[in-house]
Amino acid sequence: MQHLIWNIDPLFIEFGFLKIRWYGLMFATGFALSFMTMQWMYKREGKNIEELDTLLWYMAVATIVGARLGHTLLYDPAYYLSHPLKILAIWEGGLASHGATVGIILALYLYGRKFGDSFIWLLDRVPVPTALAGACIRIGNFFNSEILGTPTDSVFGVVFARIDSLPRHPVQLYEAFSYFLIYLISIQIYKKATDKGLSGFVFGSFFTMLFIARFVLEYFKTEQAMYDNGSLLNTGQLLSVPFILIGLGFIAWSLKNYKAKMAR
Repeated sequence: MQHLIWNIDPLFIEFGFLKIRWYGLMFATGFALSFMTMQWMYKREGKNIEELDTLLWYMAVATIVGARLGHTLLYDPAYYLSHPLKILAIWEGGLASHGATVGIILALYLYGRKFGDSFIWLLDRVPVPTALAGACIRIGNFFNSEILGTPTDSVFGVVFARIDSLPRHPVQLYEAFSYFLIYLISIQIYKKATDKGLSGFVFGSFFTMLFIARFVLEYFKTEQAMYDNGSLLNTGQLLSVPFILIGLGFIAWSLKNYKAKMAR
């Protein structure tokens, strides 16, 4: 069986000392598309679009810092605690979505406290476009031949020639497609939930869908942690379970409050 041979140079273009990599390009594209989605949301609800400039900086810093700390402290703590300066070496790769999630939530809380926006209001809006950013980042991972899938003989197999000669699940593309689909579904949920005044429902449904997808897709990934957790579930799955429960909790809380409001 013939499989796609993937051997693309991670470097997109080079101008002297300036080097632009596919991963960085997709990362920036994801942020740009997320920003455009937030602009649409703010216009739809009559909010001041200029506020998004500050919010974008909060999100950018929170994503990078949270994702980096998540990778270094959750997936390979022994190495990075022994070499703490390496935590700063983002250019060497290593960002974890679970860490980015925690970073974004913390940033939204701090942003809401400083600028007076409701924390729940922000949670129901900001995470939705992050799925679009996540899809772009996973495409960047595909260009980098990283976050490898398990070997497969199926027609979907891709040989990452820069790594080895084994056909593998292109799990980066599976995840990108899943995140893009979650983004489209979440936009529809956002429109209906906000029109009905369902506070917290968008965030809950988004979290539930996102981390169920992440949990399932972990079965197609090679273990990324540098240690054996000795469990039937790998590190990514174990980290996803609390987020799924939080999402379900928010859905239940939102529906309970909505029913109570309708009963008045």
